Amino acid sequence: MELGEAQNRFADIIWANEPIGSGELVKICEKELNWKKPTTYTVLRKLCEKGIFVNEDGYVQSIIDRNSFYAMKSEKIVSESYSGSLPMFIAAFTQRNKPSEEELDEIQRMIDEFRKG
Repeated sequence: MELGEAQNRFADIIWANEPIGSGELVKICEKELNWKKPTTYTVLRKLCEKGIFVNEDGYVQSIIDRNSFYAMKSEKIVSESYSGSLPMFIAAFTQRNKPSEEELDEIQRMIDEFRKG
């Protein structure tokens, strides 16, 4: 599920404020994205058609939460670009972006928790 830059920013607004009234969403988008009401509703409709959000009774909320959405996006990148190999992805990522000690500690905690089940 691919989103453009504007759709990503819009989705982040919804995730940060949900559930949110559609009128309030229009006001936030006017302020933060400089969008008119029709633009907000057009983008919202498209994201609802993609199955990410739902607009019922004047309230917008997610069907797919932010973490799940970005997890799916990450899985797709690893699958398509690195033949599904997480070690290949990490090797490529860390080649130019050296992780800090804190990041390495966090990754190690994640590995330890995953091994515990």
